[in-house]
Amino acid sequence: MTQPQSQFKPRHYLMARPTYYTVTYQINPWMHPEIQTDGALALAQWQELHDVYVELGHRVDVIDGAPGLPDMVYAANGGLVVDGKAIGANFTYPQRQPETPLYNAWFEQAGFPVFETKARNEGEGDILTVGDTILAGTGFRTDIAAHKEIAEITGYPVVSLELVDPHYYHLDTALSVFTPDLIAYYPPAFSAAAQSELRERFPDAMIASDSDAAALGLNLVSDGTNAIMAPQATGLVAQARERGFNVITVDTSELLKGGGGIKCCTLELRHAA
Repeated sequence: MTQPQSQFKPRHYLMARPTYYTVTYQINPWMHPEIQTDGALALAQWQELHDVYVELGHRVDVIDGAPGLPDMVYAANGGLVVDGKAIGANFTYPQRQPETPLYNAWFEQAGFPVFETKARNEGEGDILTVGDTILAGTGFRTDIAAHKEIAEITGYPVVSLELVDPHYYHLDTALSVFTPDLIAYYPPAFSAAAQSELRERFPDAMIASDSDAAALGLNLVSDGTNAIMAPQATGLVAQARERGFNVITVDTSELLKGGGGIKCCTLELRHAA
């Protein structure tokens, strides 16, 4: 794997090993408990993603999963870390609420002071940092009231975006950040007002097709030079390559059975400058 070293900035990620991953309940349209999951395959796909980050020069810390918390593998939902401050998740569904103290304890042990929101928020699942601005999803999981709380904690302006399609219940399933100036998104996932906001702010954005979105192709990770993407999102992969990104594809199809992909498995830890 190669990348232009002059443009490369190592990132710090947190991932959760899918030791206990399975699908035994349904809290999003992707989940079907009647369809068997392959734990060994899920772990192998997760490990490949982990190893790609390490090979690219990123730092990856790992928090162990916990029995009875099969969705803990989706570490992006565990919180938001900006400028060395961690905002713990306040999950909507009781099945995921026990994850919060585990992630918060990890943040504290790692030296990140932990803040909380009274309103529901699901971390980087719905809260995406784009340069010095935060894009925040609402409509299914994160309450819009949490957006104001996050703005107060971080000091960043927060732009609220309403999601309207239950298949794209988190912002990171419908929008991805490539650089502080470039995003990709799937317009039908958003309300008319949110689409207008995105067009105005990001006129040069990449637009995902129906098939790209259905493969959770927008659930990707970019370090500004490399883009780690789902191989099934062929159209979006082609667009990213045309924009000059070094695209590395990693198949997380087994983890898609729980409604998550590459970004869902990856929480970025942004340290204070």
